[in-house]
Amino acid sequence: MGPGTITALTFVSIIDDPGRFAKSRNVAAYLGLTPRRFQSGEVDRSGRISKCGDALMRAYLFEAAGIVLNRVSRWSALKAWGTRLIKKIGSKKATVAVARKLAVILHRMWRDTSTFRWASKEGRAA
Repeated sequence: MGPGTITALTFVSIIDDPGRFAKSRNVAAYLGLTPRRFQSGEVDRSGRISKCGDALMRAYLFEAAGIVLNRVSRWSALKAWGTRLIKKIGSKKATVAVARKLAVILHRMWRDTSTFRWASKEGRAA
């Protein structure tokens, strides 16, 4: 569960070539999932997400992040991180943060031809 077939196919069709991005975190900026920056003189603050990229891809990643946070019962480091964020900043902002991280993870998995690791070898604390 999480990013399904439709999300993965849309991601592949929008990114097209994973080699276009030197770093996986640049994919999130390309999709508009990073905060806007307001800089002028001494003022330097972050705003809402920039929404520069493809709106459909952002919507699919947001839905996949919501499923990872709310519907998937299996433990993962991503779900644990998102759950901690929900307590700090709220549900919507945490879901956007998990969507951004999903975009980065999908790009890295595509470049490395690896699979998603639900848990590390050490396992979770019981």
